[in-house]
Amino acid sequence: MSARSCLTIVLAAGEGTRMKSATPKVLHPVAGRPMIGHVLDAIGQAGAAAVTVVVGHAGKAVAEAVAALDGRAEIAWQRERLGTGHAVLAAGQALERGHDDVLVVFGDTPLLEAEALGRLRGALADGAAVAVMGFRTERPAGYGRLIEKDGALVAIREEKDCSQAERAVTFCNGGAMALDGRRAPALLKRIGNANAKGEYYLTDIVALAVEEGLRVAAVEAAFENALGVNTRAELAAAEAVWQARRRSALMLDGVTMTAPETVFLSHDTAIGADALIEPHVVFGPGVRVEGGARIRAFSHLEGATVAGGAEIGPYARLRPGAALGERAKVGNFCEIKNTRVEAGAKVPHLSYVGDATVGAGANIGAGTITCNYDGFSKHHTSIGPGAFIGSNSSLVAPLTIGEGAYVASGSVITQDVPDEALAFGRARQATRPEFGRRLRERLAAAKK
Repeated sequence: MSARSCLTIVLAAGEGTRMKSATPKVLHPVAGRPMIGHVLDAIGQAGAAAVTVVVGHAGKAVAEAVAALDGRAEIAWQRERLGTGHAVLAAGQALERGHDDVLVVFGDTPLLEAEALGRLRGALADGAAVAVMGFRTERPAGYGRLIEKDGALVAIREEKDCSQAERAVTFCNGGAMALDGRRAPALLKRIGNANAKGEYYLTDIVALAVEEGLRVAAVEAAFENALGVNTRAELAAAEAVWQARRRSALMLDGVTMTAPETVFLSHDTAIGADALIEPHVVFGPGVRVEGGARIRAFSHLEGATVAGGAEIGPYARLRPGAALGERAKVGNFCEIKNTRVEAGAKVPHLSYVGDATVGAGANIGAGTITCNYDGFSKHHTSIGPGAFIGSNSSLVAPLTIGEGAYVASGSVITQDVPDEALAFGRARQATRPEFGRRLRERLAAAKK
């Protein structure tokens, strides 16, 4: 099958008005990636050599998103909404190029798997002219039924058109379809619109193929492959399934999750074996966690890398550009942004470190902040290896703290500190005996 060329037509012309959103339906995200992005990933893994995305009235936004997601994809326009068969014919130029296999999928099915598409293509390789993805359910109400005779698929029947016996069928239409590329153009052009809506239904191609004596196959797949998203509730359901799949895959690969149902992953989250993920951790896009790291509870990571043996949280936030070296630590109620925390360095609690480098083995005391923004530009703070920053210090960038240097607690540091130096940046303390009592009495009298 690998030698067979494959065109995939992605139908993304639906308006998605039931989403109650100005955003086109297929651009709503699952795991931080537009639904159509997941579909493009699946068809790429299934070996599609060419991709055409059919878009409708909101097509400009979809076309721009598709170009960013998959630069090889072509755009075809369905100017009128005349049914799924009409939408496929909108990709006419691509169809005429003579690919061996033609896959037709929907852009709002983010749980579609490459393995299921591979089996559809396998049915074509075995001689079928048309192969339809189906699923089995004990609750088939609302779905089109796959009608089989002598082990072959003979029709797809919409529920309203089913006989009493056909309504009892639990094998349902999953939407995705594979067509023999040599026969597809002629079969598609034969689809008529003699129905109540006056539309051209792609599902009619099954009966047309049977009329011509061609073999039609039904390929069973898990229900999730067919799960189309039309409402926010269905979007949440798709998210839940995707998350469960990914958590399971990571745990099978050696990642420990103490409460997996509370961990939320992005489409590109990478976690190495022997990493430990505690409850209620959220991974935004662009996170890589190496094996042996520990992400403690209630932490949020985005655009960050965490080396082996490092520890994050609890209640920590890593923003884009955060990079932790081996055995580094970022503790509770800390925020790290665009900062390299080198091996063995510690930011244990209650600190903000942004646009900085923290050298190996350095220690950042509680309440320390890097003052990196002057209202117009960001500036860098460099903290040398082995440096010690006392609690409640403000480091005003641009600034360099040398190797092995000390900063006294409560300091505001505005000038570079040389290696091994000790810097104070605070006012001299003055103590006035009895003044505390006098102040208290005066304030109490004023309030009375």
